Amino acid sequence: MTPSLGTAGGIADVPDLFGGIGEVLGLDAPAVPVRGPRRWWSGPLDVEGLALGSALAAARSAALWTGRSDIAVDAARVAGAFGSLSHLRIDGCAPEGFAPLSGFFRCSDGWIRTHASYPHHERALREALGLAASDCDDPAGAVRDALGSLPRREAERRTRRAGGAAAAMRTPPEWSSSPMGRAAAATPLIDVDPGDVATLAVGSARRDRPRVLDLTRVIAGPTCTQLLALLGADVLRIDPPQLPELLDQHLDRDHGKRTALADLRDPRARSRILELCAEADVLVTGYRPGALAALGLDAETLARVAPRLVTVWLDAWGGTGPWSHDRGFDSLVQSASGIAWLYGEAARRGADEEPMRRPGALPVQALDHAAGCLLAAATWALLVHRERTGRAGGAHVSLAAVAHQLLALPVPQDEGAPIAIALQESDSPHGRLLHAAPLFSSADDAIAFPFPPRRYGGDPLTWSQAPQG
Repeated sequence: MTPSLGTAGGIADVPDLFGGIGEVLGLDAPAVPVRGPRRWWSGPLDVEGLALGSALAAARSAALWTGRSDIAVDAARVAGAFGSLSHLRIDGCAPEGFAPLSGFFRCSDGWIRTHASYPHHERALREALGLAASDCDDPAGAVRDALGSLPRREAERRTRRAGGAAAAMRTPPEWSSSPMGRAAAATPLIDVDPGDVATLAVGSARRDRPRVLDLTRVIAGPTCTQLLALLGADVLRIDPPQLPELLDQHLDRDHGKRTALADLRDPRARSRILELCAEADVLVTGYRPGALAALGLDAETLARVAPRLVTVWLDAWGGTGPWSHDRGFDSLVQSASGIAWLYGEAARRGADEEPMRRPGALPVQALDHAAGCLLAAATWALLVHRERTGRAGGAHVSLAAVAHQLLALPVPQDEGAPIAIALQESDSPHGRLLHAAPLFSSADDAIAFPFPPRRYGGDPLTWSQAPQG
């Protein structure tokens, strides 16, 4: 569905992405001003429209939940927040970026995008290609040679079967005609469940500092919970100790949160997580469909233990379609959906050969950041809905559905111009940080992160009694 377009506080044609939430829950969020230029990245897709529209949806929902009238969306902050990792500096040093085995590799009939920034994904990629860790001194070269002899979809299939993460580059028509592309197109951008029955007395569920249990990683989920923390939520992020988050990601996405480690395969840790859920208001999860249920945190158990719990979740490919249980990341969805093809360019393979399209990428990981904004918008709206009806509902967002939305947006004709990014500085246990300013702004700059990222994994598995720095 293509959203309606209108004027939002001086910027014309910003997509209305809150409408689907409000329609399902019967909510009318207040208007929020949007200031600054409408176009700055340019390119073949309206990435700015997706960024501004998702930020506006989150801001309107935040204003509805908090009752604040000073929340605004500024284009410079949106541009900075959506490209946050590229602006991050830790004691003056830039983040490392993608690992050597993450990127586009040429196959025998096109290109494939791999994601091997996490050690377990690198191991899976090597296994899929028959490459042991000690095979050579040039792992990237070995992967390049192995993939070069395979058709792109065969390489995709082998990598996923081994538990890795990869996606062949497809054209937009190839994607839209595929079973997974059709499933993504049939999925609502924000799939909202208002809840079947009231489990609480109307008006009894209000907690001005809602407790949010964060079981997400990388960018999209942590973007959602960072926004919730920005406006006062007590966010406790829990990661598995055997799969730690990359430090750069933590320092970019965990402002205002506490972080802890717990292995959900351990019955004692799982029991403690259920206790935290019983005391929480919101559970945000980025686990693939069925993964939490396999760990004993299925929907029925959570409903019994935590009837007040609003549950929101995200994944790469959505809840239906042949890839619904596969691993995925923003870069892989770009590759599969045709976005990488649109941002690519023709490059001749040889003097007598037909051109082969060289892949490109969005200027920022907009699918991740937009998904996080939209999930935050759904979360605040569901908290209002729970307060008014006593029903604890849920919502789901997938990167594939966000990609479908981006591909459907009309593209402005003007090229735009570079925009000045809003940056801030703060101290952390891991060093002095230069980082993007919060997504939202206010007239007196009263909207600020409660505290910088803390030492990763160093907090206890408890809810805080008061705001902590």
